[in-house]
Amino acid sequence: MSDWAGVFIFLVVAIIFGAGGIVTAFIIQPRRNNPVKLEEYECGLPTVGPTWVQFRTSYFLYALLFVIFDVETIYLYPWAVKFQSLGLFAFIEMIIFIFILVVGLWYAWKEGALEWK
Repeated sequence: MSDWAGVFIFLVVAIIFGAGGIVTAFIIQPRRNNPVKLEEYECGLPTVGPTWVQFRTSYFLYALLFVIFDVETIYLYPWAVKFQSLGLFAFIEMIIFIFILVVGLWYAWKEGALEWK
């Protein structure tokens, strides 16, 4: 039982910490409506017409692909630094990893996600 005491204490502290943040936010929240929050804030001029603008999904796909291949660099750099000491198994794993990423890049290219329209 004493082995699990640390886990139980950690769980209790985590629950108290999470609930404490929610309770504190509820206590200090403003209770009345603030008319300033309903005013224009970007350019100071009232909007004319519908204000909801739909963005094309290609922008988000482009950003997502950038993040994916940026994360690839995070995995490639430490592997390249320790390349000499890792051995053949790590080399084969990295070849598989790069192959999966190349297949993903090929698929994105085929679907037109990299074309800026």
